[in-house]
Amino acid sequence: MKLYIKQKVFSWKDKFTIYDENGNEAYFVEGELFTIGKKLNLFDRDNNQLAHIHQKVLSFLPRFFIEMNGKDIAEVVKHFTLFKQKFSVTGYDWQVDGDFLAHEYEIYRNEYTIATISKEWFTFGDAYSIDITDDVDPVGVICVVLIIDAILAQTNNNRGASIAINT
Repeated sequence: MKLYIKQKVFSWKDKFTIYDENGNEAYFVEGELFTIGKKLNLFDRDNNQLAHIHQKVLSFLPRFFIEMNGKDIAEVVKHFTLFKQKFSVTGYDWQVDGDFLAHEYEIYRNEYTIATISKEWFTFGDAYSIDITDDVDPVGVICVVLIIDAILAQTNNNRGASIAINT
């Protein structure tokens, strides 16, 4: 399955649209305004909420949770490393590896690639191409991509600050 994430640029809050490989809107994401920590909500095209992403504030390293049906089902953590960025996704038992500065990375489970993510360059706003294996729920992958995008944006904006407040 191939998906494309496109960020809406002129908006007071974070907004993304996710398209399928035929260019049809499959999902959309809206951020919440005036919150402590980043909060995003993922919806299907019928406006049903599929996931809620929220950041743990007052954490030494960036840490986000993926919530579905009122329960935290996964946690994405950026690990402390000196030269190469590393992320893990507990709950799904995924690892994320690649060139995060170039926004080219893969999500692994048991050393098998389950999703390949690449940033589309020269677009107005962030845009990503995601290639997901057929046996993986795309909602979890979309959430992980959005979280990594948020962490990298906060890292670039805060120049290494470990606590970010989204206003």
